[in-house]
Amino acid sequence: METFHLLSRCSAAWVALCLCWPAAQSAPVASAAPVWTNSLGMAFVRVPAGQFRMGSDEPVEALARDFPQLERSRFEQLGDEAPVHTVRITRAFWMGQTEVTVGQFRRFVEASGYRAESEADGTGGYGYNPAYDPATTRRGDAFEGRDPRYSWRNPGFAQGDDHPVVNITWHDAHALAAWLSATEGHRYRLPTEAEWEYACRAGTRTRWPSGDDPAGLPREANLFDRSAAPYWPRWRWQAVPGDDGYAFTSPAAAHAPNAFGLHGMVGNVWEWVSDWHDEGTYAASPRDDPQGPATGTVRVRRGGSWHTWPFYARCAYRNWNAPDTRYTLVGVRLLREVDEPPQQARRRAPRQQQRQGGATAGRPLTGS
Repeated sequence: METFHLLSRCSAAWVALCLCWPAAQSAPVASAAPVWTNSLGMAFVRVPAGQFRMGSDEPVEALARDFPQLERSRFEQLGDEAPVHTVRITRAFWMGQTEVTVGQFRRFVEASGYRAESEADGTGGYGYNPAYDPATTRRGDAFEGRDPRYSWRNPGFAQGDDHPVVNITWHDAHALAAWLSATEGHRYRLPTEAEWEYACRAGTRTRWPSGDDPAGLPREANLFDRSAAPYWPRWRWQAVPGDDGYAFTSPAAAHAPNAFGLHGMVGNVWEWVSDWHDEGTYAASPRDDPQGPATGTVRVRRGGSWHTWPFYARCAYRNWNAPDTRYTLVGVRLLREVDEPPQQARRRAPRQQQRQGGATAGRPLTGS
């Protein structure tokens, strides 16, 4: 059984899955980045190599001042966001312009015969049920589940084919990347945590790509706002001060892109990355292309969701879950590596194997 951690690191209570101060960035920002589309109709944006400052060291006092609706204890449990450190992304890469959509995942399932874990293991996923009352359950989770009624096909609310797929486990995401790699001959994978934050920030050092003021979020992010608050009145006071018109998921490209041309890096659905989670990772992280810990028990999720409070959707916020977790708020965005000439790829392979240490890299959720 997954423990969906978002507020959990700050509080033992189960609550709704909720929902960087200035520093020089050297990430090149292109306003018209090249876009490439694959066989499933997934669009990818070419993100240039560059350097950035990863993590956050905002003082507790500053966070308590700017997020007065949250308990101070939440700001005292962010040790894994520090220390802020310089990371170099040494190679350009193709990043999914949006999260993987329902329609794209369906085409993958139909072409490959793959069965998502929520269906294959018979335990289902999580879903929205207006008759469900979190206060009557032992965990107080915001959503009903696990239940075989729910899966990527049915999260309990209506989705179009252009909405991000949810109830996807880390293993499902990995299977999609592996199938695409074998089918197309390009190398697809989950982004590392460093690649994800670099792509999210797109040259910024603010809390969100749009700045430090949450009032700007509805334009660029589908978060817990005035559209969603009526469905969860007990958390209404956490809502973003605005309304993007979507109470649940929105079309993956509905909100404005960041400076790299990527939609939804903040909000809509949490996105699995490749890294295992470790509280002390940043203190020992290499400067160039960090891959994360060699082993672990939980994989990192980034970016927040349509049910996430603004504080937990900051660029630097790290969340995690067991890799078999499937939830109404969790999806995936893929990365495609830039193809290299064969001779250059052969030279690079030994270095990559040494960095990865024989294991693929990937925290539980607290809040929504």
